Amino acid sequence: MTTKDKSKMADEAQPGGKKKLIIIAVLAIVLLGGGGAGAWFFLNDASPSPDTAQSGGSASQSTPAVLESAYYVILPQPFIFNVTGDARDRLVQVKVQLMVRGDNNEEIARQHIPLIESTLLQTFGAATVEQLRTPTGRLELRGQSLTAVQDALLKVSGRQAVERVLFTGFVMQ
Repeated sequence: MTTKDKSKMADEAQPGGKKKLIIIAVLAIVLLGGGGAGAWFFLNDASPSPDTAQSGGSASQSTPAVLESAYYVILPQPFIFNVTGDARDRLVQVKVQLMVRGDNNEEIARQHIPLIESTLLQTFGAATVEQLRTPTGRLELRGQSLTAVQDALLKVSGRQAVERVLFTGFVMQ
């Protein structure tokens, strides 16, 4: 068998071999282009620069609060408390973090951690098993907790330093 015969048999054994190669190359180019476009879309900073935000009139008054960094203050101990239920009492453990904006609010929150813990424990102690069983009940408890913490901090420091109360762990037995 000659080399011409061998190459002829190889071409016949792989019909469309070049077509497959071209299709794979085109798909690779399309995927790379799509990945690059997606990366550009997500990494492109579309937020206005501080210079353009200040030239906007009344909207610039609310911009500095939005641009402040969010910090998370971790309360050192989880809250463990009993709640009353219809059939029996339950033991609940909640891990809490506080979201604050800016260095000043973070400092206020850290300074008043004992007051915040006491306020949260009072709020959690008023909850019922029926309230804590449902997601909406837990959201309601988070809202009550936020209001109570903000009121307590307003009395002591003159600021509502905490923006959100976050439950990072929730166990009920």
